[in-house]
Amino acid sequence: MKDSFDVELARFGARLELARRHLYDYCLLQYPGFYNPNRTFLKDICNQIEGFVKHSSKRFLILNAPPRHGKSLTAQSATAWLLGDNPANRVMTASYNERLASTFSKNVRNIIQTKKAGDKVVYQDIFPNVAVQYGDASAQMWTIEGQNQTSYLATSPNGTATGFGCDFLICDDLIKNAAEAYNTNVLDDIWSWFTDTMLSRLEGQRKVIVIMTRWAKGDLAGRILEAFPDEVELITYQACNDQGAMLCDDILNTKDYEFLKREMSLDIFEANYNQKPIDIKGRLYSEFKEWEKKPESEVKNYTDTADTGSDFLCSISYTVFENEAYITDLVFTDEPMEITEEATADLLYRSEVNRANVESNNGGRGFARNVERILREKHGSNRTIITPVPQTKNKESRILASSAWVQNHVYMPPNWKTRWPEFYKQVMKYQRKGKNAHDDAVDVLAAIFEEITGKRKPQIINNIDNPTKRRHRRTFER
Repeated sequence: MKDSFDVELARFGARLELARRHLYDYCLLQYPGFYNPNRTFLKDICNQIEGFVKHSSKRFLILNAPPRHGKSLTAQSATAWLLGDNPANRVMTASYNERLASTFSKNVRNIIQTKKAGDKVVYQDIFPNVAVQYGDASAQMWTIEGQNQTSYLATSPNGTATGFGCDFLICDDLIKNAAEAYNTNVLDDIWSWFTDTMLSRLEGQRKVIVIMTRWAKGDLAGRILEAFPDEVELITYQACNDQGAMLCDDILNTKDYEFLKREMSLDIFEANYNQKPIDIKGRLYSEFKEWEKKPESEVKNYTDTADTGSDFLCSISYTVFENEAYITDLVFTDEPMEITEEATADLLYRSEVNRANVESNNGGRGFARNVERILREKHGSNRTIITPVPQTKNKESRILASSAWVQNHVYMPPNWKTRWPEFYKQVMKYQRKGKNAHDDAVDVLAAIFEEITGKRKPQIINNIDNPTKRRHRRTFER
């Protein structure tokens, strides 16, 4: 009996030691019912987090996984394990709102403070020398005994992090629902909070773990990937992969998966369960072809002046070769007209545009006259023939009707994403259905389609100056 007892004791001691060293073994010992060995994806998640914390030179880890698959429990377990692994670690967690932040904090604190009762393994078995400092009563901020500075803070985008520095920041599902995912202002506010407030709190190891459902291209995960592409490790789990295999049958089986798919809005379902952002699934354009060498041919331009104070002027110069459009240069700005007139004239001059159409709606004719004047007075050029043209068709219908052609026959410069970031953002965010904040960029792409394919034969309302003089104007540089 003694030998048998010693063997079991040794095995238990080995399990405790493994839990101190490895996050998955810690989770397995604390929550054996959930982190059972059959759920291999949970082991992979834990190993990825541990590898990121211990060995990676990257700054961000993004974990996207479907609901009920242990995202929040793993985030809470990782927080407690980090504090046990090194009591000097300082961890900050961020949740959707202050109530959830408090809940997250209490859960982590309860893990650490749970008293031994019976044979169940508790935190103190694994980390016997780690405890919350006595009398540290704050619900969202507390200290590990023996440390000279605050060990843990829970906050939210509406909360505060003033005066707290951390080695690790863990963000847990900061978007509540699809309505917020569709709301550009909400996404912008989260990003501003993250960059302006939270990143400045990072000290020491400076690691960020973002655990969330992938809602939208502009959500926190998407913007980190876009802003820091070389500093991110990305882990993505779909409830059902492309071959039809479920991630974990005992959490979500095929029958329940198909039921949810029928009952839920498809875009929301795909975001929640397969990490396909709703605005990527519903957006008009996926990606554009890029040219390597611009063909030599006639250079044209199409300009749409800003209709209202919130709109953008979009002026695109392009070369037409074999009925394909090669974008060469553009101006895309929400500056006032006194700025955009000169910017457009400069564009036409440096692009060596032969013919330019300017939409005559909403002051376009006056804009065209001023651009021609600036070309003549500033650049001494009458190379460009500028024609004001009306636009009477429904804008949304034009954009949708042109999209297939634009996707296949418009070529962008290789560096267009970084060269014109605002233009790129507006084009790639435009949704096939639903409300779009701006449509200026895609509207001009639709106009280029109409010009090249002959879908619109421009009607000249009035020449900019004397009609007789215009008919005999020569198109050469002065």
